[in-house]
Amino acid sequence: MSRPERIRAALEAAFAPLQLDVEDDSHRHAGHAGARDGRGHFNVSIVSEAFAGMAPLARHRAVYAALGDMMQTDIHALSIKARTPAEAGG
Repeated sequence: MSRPERIRAALEAAFAPLQLDVEDDSHRHAGHAGARDGRGHFNVSIVSEAFAGMAPLARHRAVYAALGDMMQTDIHALSIKARTPAEAGG
């Protein structure tokens, strides 16, 4: 299973999202100091009811927690857009 697939699976299990996009942006950071250890750069856009009532920082912490060890072994940088369905216009 690829890294984006593993990220997707972990987030789907944790948040049952209505929408989830995982983009591997690692190719744009080739040669970057943080990319030398083999970890990647990813963008995540996730829409879930689970974020209702949570501040932005709490949402990011929840995503990091759901990704667990991948934050240490697979992910160097992670851009997160975490919204509720109401915030996403749905």
